[in-house]
Amino acid sequence: MKNRNYVYTILVIFLMLLINQCTPEELLIEEASPTSNSGPAAVAATGDQYILEQAISDEAQGNTIAFDGLGFMTGSLGSQTFLPPGKVADYSGFQYLRDNDPTQLGHNTSFVTIIAFNILHLLTTQQIGMFVTRANEQISQINEFGYKRFPLCKAFRRLINGELPTGTSGLSMDAVMAYTSDLYRVDGLISYNRAQLFGKVINSMSTIQKEKLDALKKLNGIGNWDATLSNPLDGLNLQQDVNVAVMTYASEMYAWYAGTVKSDVYFCPERHGTYFGSFYLKDWPAMGNPNYTINEKMTADAGQNLISILDTKQAAQLKGIVDLQRTALTELVQKRTAISMELRKFLAAGIADSASVIALSKRYGEMDGQLSYFYATNFAQIYKSLTSDQKAKVIALSGSLGYISPSGAFLYSQPIAMPEIINTDFMFK
Repeated sequence: MKNRNYVYTILVIFLMLLINQCTPEELLIEEASPTSNSGPAAVAATGDQYILEQAISDEAQGNTIAFDGLGFMTGSLGSQTFLPPGKVADYSGFQYLRDNDPTQLGHNTSFVTIIAFNILHLLTTQQIGMFVTRANEQISQINEFGYKRFPLCKAFRRLINGELPTGTSGLSMDAVMAYTSDLYRVDGLISYNRAQLFGKVINSMSTIQKEKLDALKKLNGIGNWDATLSNPLDGLNLQQDVNVAVMTYASEMYAWYAGTVKSDVYFCPERHGTYFGSFYLKDWPAMGNPNYTINEKMTADAGQNLISILDTKQAAQLKGIVDLQRTALTELVQKRTAISMELRKFLAAGIADSASVIALSKRYGEMDGQLSYFYATNFAQIYKSLTSDQKAKVIALSGSLGYISPSGAFLYSQPIAMPEIINTDFMFK
């Protein structure tokens, strides 16, 4: 039976590609590693290991920002494009479920497999067909979000390289915010359609199906679920990306059903400002190495090591970004809350207002753009002020983490050739 479960786990790892946009090794990373800014502050008195208050704390945000700076100062355009799965349409509370699983299975490679197989076994052929239909509709939207990140990455790289358009002196905050607003318009559309699907499927369940769903919830941890179930999708001959989407929908739908607005709103400290290459710096050494375990304190330790290389003025400027982004971060939480509450109307058999979700998501994107502007501008200024000795030490620090410059780009975590990127002059002033 253990061999059978192993085969199922490998199968799911293979399947999680386009919707999650990850290679097999990258899935192992996400399943196996906890939120990067862990430590004493990460454990809440409530019993939940990871909560929103910790994620937005000055300590967690400061460590994450410093690590972002390290990734940006020592990286490349290609490394900036790397983005792990789970950072799109993330209002199902799945990250919260994963991080706070009572049986400590949340970062095990079997986590998604067990949830998806159990949930899919509860669904009828017609309900699974609803998942398949929506999967076919969302693939292009997810790819659109991935590719729309590239101009931001390029504009930020031009800034740190000093390759500004003639007659300009730096980034335009307004232009960056306008662009990220449109980027998150796409995220809002994906989020709305996905919640609509979840609500429709849940409300189509029979009394017996819901009783079984509630029984799973009462088991108090995914480690207590049946891990011996077969793959319900076997024999359907679904395309790979559709298969991946269906598995994703099944696991996220359960998290949404079992959770609350609190779990929907929760996010990791590194959820925003994802254009600077820190995800690549953290994850790439483990790619192709399934037995590799990422140090959960890497972000905090490496961030602090970067600060130790800086002089007093440079360190103060880096740490000062925490204050610069405070208003935007607060509004991000407010907008996530409003979006989550609106989307949960589908769970109650109601209808969420699509215009409201899109508008909230666009504003959410503006705030993501504002803090990204703060990151890019200050990182570039600090980098230009580094001495030759400091630059050598920063590069050595990155190298000690296993950094290797990629030859191309990434669509999420899938290696691709660098695509042609639109002219980014409009992001400067």
